[in-house]
Amino acid sequence: MTQPLTYVIDEMISAKSIAARVEALAREISDHFADTDKLVVVGLLRGSFVFIADLVRELDLPVEVDFIEASSYGDGMESTREVRILKDLRSGIEGRDVLVVEDIVDTGFTLKHVTGMLRARKPARLEVCALLDKPSRREADIRATWTGFEIPDEFVVGYGIDYAQRNRNLPHIGKVRFTRP
Repeated sequence: MTQPLTYVIDEMISAKSIAARVEALAREISDHFADTDKLVVVGLLRGSFVFIADLVRELDLPVEVDFIEASSYGDGMESTREVRILKDLRSGIEGRDVLVVEDIVDTGFTLKHVTGMLRARKPARLEVCALLDKPSRREADIRATWTGFEIPDEFVVGYGIDYAQRNRNLPHIGKVRFTRP
């Protein structure tokens, strides 16, 4: 019988740093979309839910929130590169201003797939805000318009990001170090 992996989480980005960066991102996004009648903020579930909640409270714009759930990881640590849409938007976005909110851009496959799918629905504008970016892992040609933090190739959890559905509730971003049982 295999032993479950044990791990330690070292703080990488503090809750205070995250809050300050979310405020700054919200100002930039509010300025960019200042002329919108309503911004459709699309969160990629599940990892973005904490980030999107904090971000929309800081936006100085009328917003509508919707979600897409896409999966390319399952419970693993590596992308399968096969993106599955598990939940789609509830309303149409044709002719509307859209902001996609992602927790982390890693290989880029999920974000490229989702933005391609949304662009096909003909929004007026479509931009992306990601909390974290790992450019060293990028395999798909995609970039977020706004990025909270660029991080090295480390496995991270917290602030909505999980490992096997654990640690989403941490108020900070932590680096996972696996240990021997």
